[in-house]
Amino acid sequence: MHISGHRLSLIISALLLCMWIIGGCASNTTITDSHASSWAAMEPTGHMPLDYATEFSVDYYDDFALITIGGTDRYLLISENTKAPADLDTDIIPIRKPDTVYLAASAGMDYFRVLKALDTVRMTSTQAVNWSLPEVVQALDSEKMLYAGKYSAPDYELLLREGIDLAIESTMIYHTPETKEKIEKLGIPVLVDKSSYEPHPLGRMEWIKLYGLLLGKTDEADTFYNEQLASLTAVPELSKMLSSTVPAAREDSISGSAQNPVASQDSPTVAYFYITSSGYANVRRPGDYISKMIEMAGGSYAFADASVSEDSTKATMNMQMEAFLDRALVSDILIYSTSIDGEMHSAEELYKKAPMLKQSKAASAGNIWITGKNMYQQTTAVAQMMLELYSVITGEADEAEMEFLHRLN
Repeated sequence: MHISGHRLSLIISALLLCMWIIGGCASNTTITDSHASSWAAMEPTGHMPLDYATEFSVDYYDDFALITIGGTDRYLLISENTKAPADLDTDIIPIRKPDTVYLAASAGMDYFRVLKALDTVRMTSTQAVNWSLPEVVQALDSEKMLYAGKYSAPDYELLLREGIDLAIESTMIYHTPETKEKIEKLGIPVLVDKSSYEPHPLGRMEWIKLYGLLLGKTDEADTFYNEQLASLTAVPELSKMLSSTVPAAREDSISGSAQNPVASQDSPTVAYFYITSSGYANVRRPGDYISKMIEMAGGSYAFADASVSEDSTKATMNMQMEAFLDRALVSDILIYSTSIDGEMHSAEELYKKAPMLKQSKAASAGNIWITGKNMYQQTTAVAQMMLELYSVITGEADEAEMEFLHRLN
């Protein structure tokens, strides 16, 4: 029997309404069973070892893995052909290895790419024009991956139609909690990626272990992580800094304040920024992962002692041009971020935005750099970024081998 597109849309809408009214016809509770093992009687059999990540943890229970994110959000990853415990705590969301993912956390895409699991991501909340990862752009162009609409207003009918079995959101979803609730009422569990909250730069990279667990690719994730870490520890200065920050990263997560690496008085000063359309200088906040990477690579962040609002969770802040120039003009190295402002091809383009920078110490030394647009979406490339920052700060940069930083002439 032929069903018109309009009639099919009405049927799907009615199904959605049914699910919302009764609280989720397709709720994940369907994977529980009255004859399953008792959760209350279970004891952990092990834990996932972590070096730098503090925003997630994993406890193993034979056929289950209890994932805790941000100290509060709990998910029980259930092995294939295993039933969820009947008495599972009500705040624990049962999930299985996903086959079809809706990814609304752009930082998470690179984990799927590295683990060769992009075919698992069926839908995304970011349009092709805003992706810098070629594989993702190609997948969207060929419709192997679909744009589901803005994260705050996804196409719920499309989520149902495509059989999405896990939604991964960024912390932006907390601004529209009703969206998260609607997705959950469709029977789709929502996991919030909090990798952006990691106090240590390598903590972000270590989230690949969590994605490896979710995708059944733990060996691949461990291998990638260990190789990246080895590339850093092969540099004695970086190895020493990483060793000294491991305890701080793990322990300070409890108090909520991560210890910053201490730069020496002789460390080259680095200003990292972009100029907004309103004429402000937008810089990374002290303690942000970019400013920490600069310090761990041997630099002194130019705005390390800038005044920051305590209640702000943003990674950047705007500075009046005069205050910015006080630091930037005497900085040894200027790094201009193109991720938001767009590409820049010459120093003259920068000087049109901020003419005084032509008189800067960095300009005289030919030490003005720009970032590639791919810097923020390649979450797993933290090690390579740190190596490039180290080469720029030490004056040993080989531009032919650099992917994320480029000299501005």
